[in-house]
Amino acid sequence: METITAASLQQEGLRLFHAGLYDEAARRFNEALEHFAEDGKELEVGEMLNNLGIIRRKQGRWEEALETLSEAQRVFVRLEDKKREAEVVGNLGGIHASRGEREEAIKQWRRAGSLFEELGDQQRQGETFLALGLALFKSSERQAGLATYQIGLQLLERPTLIQRITRWLLTLQTRILGLGI
Repeated sequence: METITAASLQQEGLRLFHAGLYDEAARRFNEALEHFAEDGKELEVGEMLNNLGIIRRKQGRWEEALETLSEAQRVFVRLEDKKREAEVVGNLGGIHASRGEREEAIKQWRRAGSLFEELGDQQRQGETFLALGLALFKSSERQAGLATYQIGLQLLERPTLIQRITRWLLTLQTRILGLGI
């Protein structure tokens, strides 16, 4: 008989999550969290909390998502794991945006962007700046939003086709406007 490990529960949770089976994935992540906590594996506990927060966000369970992600953030701050802290802060920004709390989302995304910059993670900093730029634009800070979005596009190391086209169009616009045409 195969022994169920925390790592196998985590992997099963990820498989279920990617299949869109959120309730089942949450059960596996909770089981994995319990095992990791019993083993004193605080980093893995934080990761399970982050996963659970993401699931709760997808389910529209905003308060639970905020509580769970805030708990994950505390774990990563305590462990001085800036990479995972930045990821959680970015996720918190997404929840606030989903709830229509633009100012708090902007605050969180600015913090996440700063952390990713400290880490030298241009891809994630760029992705964060795209979200931040849109939020700024929607909150009537149109110029700051557009500028932040453009910076985000430039930072992306692996832009999608649409992002590459947008980056090209914005560069073209800047050249045309710069030439006075």
